[in-house]
Amino acid sequence: MQSRYRSVLAGLILAVSTAAFCQQDPMVGGAAMYANKNIVENAMNSQDHTTLVTAVKAAGLVDTLQGPGPFTVFAPTNEAFAKLPAGTVDNLLKPENKDMLTKVLTYHVVAGRVTADDLKKMIQDGHGKAELKTVSGGMLWAMIHDGHVVLKDEKGGMAVVTIPNVYQSNGIIHVVDAVLLPN
Repeated sequence: MQSRYRSVLAGLILAVSTAAFCQQDPMVGGAAMYANKNIVENAMNSQDHTTLVTAVKAAGLVDTLQGPGPFTVFAPTNEAFAKLPAGTVDNLLKPENKDMLTKVLTYHVVAGRVTADDLKKMIQDGHGKAELKTVSGGMLWAMIHDGHVVLKDEKGGMAVVTIPNVYQSNGIIHVVDAVLLPN
C-alpha cells in the first residue's frame, strides 16, 4: 500500500515539475523559448516568426531588441503578416520604407516587462480597458474578450494574444494573431 502511495506521489511530482518546465520554456513556432535568451535569439528559432525576424533585421532593430530592455513585445506571427493586404510586407521591407517599417515594428513594443497578469490588472483598474504607450509613441488599448487579452490599435484593428508570457532575458513576448498598425 505504501509503495502505491509513493508511486502516486512520484507521478504527481513528475506531472507538476513537467508542467512547471513547460511553462518556463514554452514552445513557439516549434521551438522552445528559453528565458535565458534574449528576444531576438528566441524569435530567430520560431518558425512562426520568420517574417517578424526579417522585418526586425530590415529595420535595423536587432541590436536594440538584443539590448538590456526590458521590453514587452507583441509579436505577430507569419499568419498575422499574411492577413495584411497583398504586397504590404514586401513594400515595407524596401530600404526606402525603413522609417515606416520601424514605426510599425516599434508600435508592437512597450517599455518594461508587462506580464499577462499585469495587463489583466491594468484592464481591471481601467474598468475594462488599459492604455499602453508604445516605443513608437503610439497608443494601444488592451481589453479582455472571451477570456483572452485583446489589443486594439489606433486604426481600430484588433489582435488577440494567443500565447502570453513568453519570458526572455530582456523582457517578455506575447504572441499575437494580427499586425497592429499605428496612425
